[in-house]
Amino acid sequence: MAFTADELPTWQPDGIVWAMAQANGTVFAGGTFSAVRPPEGVAGAEREAVNFVALDAATGNPTSCKLAFTIGEGTATVRTLVVSKDQKTLYAGGYFGAVNGTPVSSLAAIDIASCTPKAAFHPGFPATVRGLAVTDDTLYAAGDFTTVEGQTRERFAAVDASSGALKPFVANVDEPGRAVEVTPDGKNVLLGGDFFTVNNANSHALAVVDAASGAVKKTYTNIPSNSVVKDISTDGTGFYTGHEGSGGGVFDGRIGLRLSDFTEKWRDRCLGATQFVLPYEGVLYSSSHAHDCSTELEFPDGKRHFMLAQPTNHEGAAPAPVDGFVRGPAKLGWHPTANDGLGEGIGPRVMAVAEKNDVKYMWVGGEFTLINGKAQQGLTRFASTGDVGAPTTPVASASSVKPGEVQVRWRTSYDADDSKLTYRIYRNGSATPAATVTASSLEWERPQASWNDTTVKAGQSYTYRVTATDAAGNTSALSATTSVTVPTAVQSYPNQVRTDGAELYWRYDDAVTPYTADSSVSGNRSGVQVNAPALKQSPGAVPGSTAMGFNGTSQQVHSDRRQSVGNTFTIETWFKTNTTRGGKLIGFGNNTTRSSGSNDRHIYMTNTGRLVFGVYNGSTRTVSTGLFETYNDNKWHHVVGTQGPGGITLYVDGQSKGSLNATSNSAYAGYWHAGGDNLSGWPTRPTSNFFAGQLDETAVYPTTLTQAQVKNHFDLAKAPTDTVSTVKTTEDTYINQGAPSTAYGTATSLAVRGSGSLYQAYMRFDLPAAPAGQVLKSASLQFKTSTQASAGTADTVSVVPVTGNWSGASTSFNTKPTLGTTPLGTIAGVPEGSAVHNVGLDTAAVTAVLGSSYSLGLTSSGTDPLWIWSSESTAAEGTPQLVLTFGAK
Repeated sequence: MAFTADELPTWQPDGIVWAMAQANGTVFAGGTFSAVRPPEGVAGAEREAVNFVALDAATGNPTSCKLAFTIGEGTATVRTLVVSKDQKTLYAGGYFGAVNGTPVSSLAAIDIASCTPKAAFHPGFPATVRGLAVTDDTLYAAGDFTTVEGQTRERFAAVDASSGALKPFVANVDEPGRAVEVTPDGKNVLLGGDFFTVNNANSHALAVVDAASGAVKKTYTNIPSNSVVKDISTDGTGFYTGHEGSGGGVFDGRIGLRLSDFTEKWRDRCLGATQFVLPYEGVLYSSSHAHDCSTELEFPDGKRHFMLAQPTNHEGAAPAPVDGFVRGPAKLGWHPTANDGLGEGIGPRVMAVAEKNDVKYMWVGGEFTLINGKAQQGLTRFASTGDVGAPTTPVASASSVKPGEVQVRWRTSYDADDSKLTYRIYRNGSATPAATVTASSLEWERPQASWNDTTVKAGQSYTYRVTATDAAGNTSALSATTSVTVPTAVQSYPNQVRTDGAELYWRYDDAVTPYTADSSVSGNRSGVQVNAPALKQSPGAVPGSTAMGFNGTSQQVHSDRRQSVGNTFTIETWFKTNTTRGGKLIGFGNNTTRSSGSNDRHIYMTNTGRLVFGVYNGSTRTVSTGLFETYNDNKWHHVVGTQGPGGITLYVDGQSKGSLNATSNSAYAGYWHAGGDNLSGWPTRPTSNFFAGQLDETAVYPTTLTQAQVKNHFDLAKAPTDTVSTVKTTEDTYINQGAPSTAYGTATSLAVRGSGSLYQAYMRFDLPAAPAGQVLKSASLQFKTSTQASAGTADTVSVVPVTGNWSGASTSFNTKPTLGTTPLGTIAGVPEGSAVHNVGLDTAAVTAVLGSSYSLGLTSSGTDPLWIWSSESTAAEGTPQLVLTFGAK
């Protein structure tokens, strides 16, 4: 972005800023206020500022220019400011009768160099002037007036920019004018406001007229009657309008139009009263209180976003029209926050870009009283340099369903002024990233990003951490460590779900809130947990996986990105419950945390425990289980709903429960939900919209699964799968020939060296017995090198059995135990740097000692010592441990 989202200290008025302009590094702000005061927390006295203040663009402090806009009766206000092309004159419009005592009539010209009103410029505007635009010789005005200098000029007029003499330009409209702009070639004038006719021609809210005569050149009849134009801006890419309205079918967004023929390029239909539009360097900045961008496939109705940025033109081909309109360009990652503030509670109302000392500043004025959560009234600014805000810390997880591959995934971070971030993935504590990935995210859309590690070995355990870096180089903290053990054989159930093409796959093995990982191959449909469902519920429906618990009143998971779903899909989940209040298990809706007004493609449970699958295609079309087929028996059940050219089908526990010839559904963009969402109007509606119980293995497919595929999934969940046990040391120590009588049982590190001064390390483990029906398939020792210099070694280190007695409290070089001579495993050197390492062990040898207390030793024949963390260390991932994988015989 051209500007950071980090607010800068700025003097602030005691009222509302309606207008801004800039010239030569000075920003002019007009409005309805009486004084300005220093930024919050900065010492200084309040200064009088009667509806106007001039400020230094670089410091945010008032300049010596002081003007008072006053009126004899009523409340004076400045509503619009514009600077002449030569940067010498400031024009001000509003409702006022004098400037510094010089009589004027709601329009004034100010000499910028001397900061004095031009007494000779005083055209008579008897009512409020709301918009101004200037060329080399003409000043155009929009407002509430119906006459100027006693001549009829209904809401739009033009005067000589030097003398103020009325010009023959006539563009009469029937309702207030609010905005006026001149095309870059100076030949046409763009009119905006509340009107329905221009010079008796039908045109609502927007029109194009001849710059000299006011003759109508272009009319518009496709702006809703309950919407008006609040602002118009133009540059070489086109002209842009900001709209406000009220009532049903309102248009509150922005339109981009072509300068060549004034036809529409795109229409952004976000709801939330756009007050100002500012094209700058290919980006359209806007001030509004946008709260619903559903039509743009962006955020649903909810939080207000007061400042937005989007390209002025679509990158590449524009999307296909929807309802006759091309959607606006997607929003960019610029998210300063504000609040509704004073007056009408609109928030920001006006914007301006000023430059000083080679730094550019985005100034924003309006009614707000908070910026980025901090007290700041009416005025704020953001610079083109000095981004100091780091992205939020990624939330990472990892999973592996087959040998040779780990999927590392994370919820993308949020950065207030960058949408594209760089992620670095660190494996086993290494200081060097194993991979670098770029991914985009916005405040309201933080989809999962992922990276597949294909260098892993079966039966070994790995740890991962992730950081996020923005374009300015600000880097987040490392994510919490996530660990995974690579199986020695394919895990049949999750591998089949992925193979069958799931595009969303929530396994609910998550250990933190609010992120639910997507285990699909594409890995970009993560979920957001709402109101903290219970994590890691065991046992899950599939061996080796945990479930998620829902309270039946408020908890759910919704997908993290908005999407459209066609007429072919499959939804699938496992559930366990004893509820008598029903609830939604899985479904699609057009909102996230608010109840979805549009909702279908769902499976829900009735109060009696029956299951219903339905879509909406003008009416509700459903299939349900039989009257006496109930599933609230507190056992795990598998349910699948499909829709395709053959209609809809409901499957439970691998068996078809009925079909219906319903081949279409409701067309809208939305989010997948698990555990709850609106069920209003659906047959046999349960008492609760929310499900009380556990869910596991939720998946969505863009295809229709066959009955054979559904039955296969059900059967595979019963198939045996490998289990992994991680066993930490119960005791560890090392011996040092250089200190032959010293015991190191409480040391935070262990040492290994073969000659010079001999070091040997010893570790004791309480090994579990093999689970019933399973055998040990692999075993490895995992340890982490310490952070001291030269902790790694160039020598081969061997893992051997310890055959003598020892204890951490008493074992020294003089009392060291006997070591076996046949290594269980070796590692040929350990690189420098604190990192986790694995040593594969002899499976048969470890099998023979399962179910017992067993000791291992680390030895070396070389002179280069190895230093690793002991169990007494508090270092992350530091404790030595055995990773044991058990599976079917």
